[in-house]
Amino acid sequence: MQTLTAVLVGAGARGAHSYAPYALDYPHELKFVAIVEPDGHRRDQFAATHQIPQDRCFTSWDELFAQSKLADIMLICTQDNMHFEPTVKALDQGYHVLLEKPMSPDPKECLAMEASAKANNRLLSICHVLRYTSFWSTIKRLIEEGRIGEVVSIQLNENVAYWHIAHSFVRGNWNNSDTSSPMILSKSCHDMDVLSWLMDQPCVRVSSYGSLMHFHSGNAPVGSTDRCIDGCAVESTCPYSATRFYLGDGKNWARHFVQDLSKEAIVEGLKTSPYGRCVYKCDNNVVDHQVVNMEFENGATATFSMSGFTMKQERIIQIMGTKGQISGHDDKITLYDFVTQEVNDITVHVPNSGHGGGDTGIVQSFLREVRSYNGGEGLTSASASVRSHMMAFAAEASRRNHGQSIDINDFAKSFISQ
Repeated sequence: MQTLTAVLVGAGARGAHSYAPYALDYPHELKFVAIVEPDGHRRDQFAATHQIPQDRCFTSWDELFAQSKLADIMLICTQDNMHFEPTVKALDQGYHVLLEKPMSPDPKECLAMEASAKANNRLLSICHVLRYTSFWSTIKRLIEEGRIGEVVSIQLNENVAYWHIAHSFVRGNWNNSDTSSPMILSKSCHDMDVLSWLMDQPCVRVSSYGSLMHFHSGNAPVGSTDRCIDGCAVESTCPYSATRFYLGDGKNWARHFVQDLSKEAIVEGLKTSPYGRCVYKCDNNVVDHQVVNMEFENGATATFSMSGFTMKQERIIQIMGTKGQISGHDDKITLYDFVTQEVNDITVHVPNSGHGGGDTGIVQSFLREVRSYNGGEGLTSASASVRSHMMAFAAEASRRNHGQSIDINDFAKSFISQ
């Protein structure tokens, strides 16, 4: 088997800890030969782990692209609004690209990246990792086998969990659509992709409602301080206490703002980093709950509901067909047959690795696609991703316009003509 070489652009949590470890677990398949990361500690740590020489360690992608092509593939795991430039440059230089989701917060950039991949005859795959999990691939297989007939409607709930929305979407990197992406894109583009994939029909119309209902200054309790650790009078009874979370069950999540997970380092981080702020006194603007209604070309419909106010972090799905029904969450899938009245419970294996094995699965699949590439499309190609991204962009446009129904074809054409 050919060992493929790779460059990583962005050694944050997703790049360095979700995808790159594949090269350590399967060194005969993948080897990283260069790293682009402005943070010196992250850059040096990744270089040491993957034995990358100093002359292949870059602080910016401009330095990287000043070199001739260094590897077979490139993994781009920068922040959302920093995807476009390195992706297009990588494709132009002949790299196959695995790009962290979402493609871009700008619809025009999404379309341009798709076009660039086709023009350069290169693979551009987007990290919609749910497709590569045993749970979602089993559901897809049951539908394709005709076990429930024709799909008529799907209900999908994304329960973000109260602690996760506080960490990532109130205090964290994805809390403000001006610097990252709207919630429907940064968090729920996974769900738009899954719905598009399972339905296997073009989505033609969407409408959406949602708001930032809770996490704003108007709901700040009397006695609350700007930081949880600064003697907040209500810290002990607040569900979103940064002190209690990062010094307790959420200790591992503190790695997003400190390198050292000692209590002393975390306390210092809570005093200085954005992650120590009161959830009611942040610069966040993304919604904390949202619903989306979708109509597909054959008349089937889907509803999606995202909420940050749940105990568990999970997705729950129900798929209604003309001959049966599928329900599922966690590792359990139940198949109901209308003809025989049989009820079959399926328990799928869910690995402990990221996204239920999806992080490993997408790297494995991408490498396989690169080795056998003959101009075709991968499972989560840019072309497939653009379709679900347009669903997300249209949903956000509808939400901002009081739930107005949006025709997706007209919506997409408006960006092509610009």
